[in-house]
Amino acid sequence: MESEPATPVGGADYAGANHYDFAGRVAVVTGGAQGIGFGVAQRIVAGGGAVALWDWDGKMLDEAGARFGDGARVLRQRVDVSDLGAVEAAAREVVDHFGRIDILINNAALVGPNVPTWEYPPDAFRDVVNVGLTGAFYCCRAVVPYMMQSGYGRIVNVSSIAGKEGNPNAVAYSSAKAGLLALTKSLGKELAGYDIAVNAVTPAFAKTALAMTQSPQHIEYILSKIPRGRMLDVAEATSMICWLATAENSFTTAAVFDLSGGRATY
Repeated sequence: MESEPATPVGGADYAGANHYDFAGRVAVVTGGAQGIGFGVAQRIVAGGGAVALWDWDGKMLDEAGARFGDGARVLRQRVDVSDLGAVEAAAREVVDHFGRIDILINNAALVGPNVPTWEYPPDAFRDVVNVGLTGAFYCCRAVVPYMMQSGYGRIVNVSSIAGKEGNPNAVAYSSAKAGLLALTKSLGKELAGYDIAVNAVTPAFAKTALAMTQSPQHIEYILSKIPRGRMLDVAEATSMICWLATAENSFTTAAVFDLSGGRATY
């Protein structure tokens, strides 16, 4: 990692931010066409890496591709991460296209409705968990063998402070994000004998399109819990996530990094 300004890519402005070295690396970013996922993809490309954007929204993928422009080493793939077959096929396509997979950012998620647990729609609970937790498991299951084969890998799971504390009226999201922390710890220990690091981050509320689909009352509640008194900036999230995805992060694994603005108590 070099301390010099990152090159803006796709309209991003990271002036003054650290530059991360991703030369020769290939990353898969789920939910990569928008929000934090897209911000991470921008910085990986700015650092000399190649990125496969996995997202279910074809229109958003097209818009993301246009923002990167011609010549960027970006592969756009419409992938439903809750479909194991689709995930496995997408991983093979990345390897066929770029020759390897070095980095996996599990960022895809659904937030679901904001209602009490006893009123929560069962179908919505299933969908939120299938994307946010089962989907991350599928991605790890499909990608880790390629990392083991090459002897290198970095996996960053984007959880949430809700996974640590549990937010009221968000049982599915809280459950999925808590499960993602356990997945991180289990997989990190399993891969500790390899140069494959598996870590998680726990963002507080960030002003992304997905987060803003929640009810105004729920958003107000979440903000009231953040000692910083403001939302997380996407660039702040990408800084921590990208460092965890670098070769420099060669020791820490099976760990959880706080991005909650002081809310986390453990």
